Amino acid sequence: MKKLCLVVLLALFTFNVSFSQENNSSNSKSDTSTNFNEIKLNGLFLVLGAFEVTYERTINEESGAGITVFLPIDDDVSDDINYYISPYYRFYFGKKYAAGFYVEGFGMLNSTNENRFFSDTIIGFTESREKNTDFALGIGIGGKWVTKSGFIGEIGFGVGRNLFSSNDLDYEIIGKGGITLGYRF
Repeated sequence: MKKLCLVVLLALFTFNVSFSQENNSSNSKSDTSTNFNEIKLNGLFLVLGAFEVTYERTINEESGAGITVFLPIDDDVSDDINYYISPYYRFYFGKKYAAGFYVEGFGMLNSTNENRFFSDTIIGFTESREKNTDFALGIGIGGKWVTKSGFIGEIGFGVGRNLFSSNDLDYEIIGKGGITLGYRF
């Protein structure tokens, strides 16, 4: 009789645990079904000769976090900027899920070329090129519009300051911005 009671209690306990796990997993699915992934391409930089792609994951209806990668594809752009990688956090003020007006804080690991020209009486002008890698912190603002089918249009800009540059560098203040198109899935 004691064994039968033990088996029944064990069966009820197992049933209860599995039922509660099923409810928890179905609840967690409904909670995360509104979190989205977004992939975006900066159309403005493409026209200007650079490739900038962004991945963003929405955290909740008011915020998202992402990362942007910038690579020059035109020689005129690559003379000044080698690359940047910029993680960010955004807070949205719109009525739609993670859309509308936003404010962002970002970091930016950037690599630039510094060109210095020296005057020499025998040779004339000489040029020296130096690569500089720095990290900046900044803030930005913008707007994001999302269609029902998931297409995204975005306009934004931001400004920041390199933390480790000396005063004689041209790139003490950095900027980022663009007109991006993308898809939310």
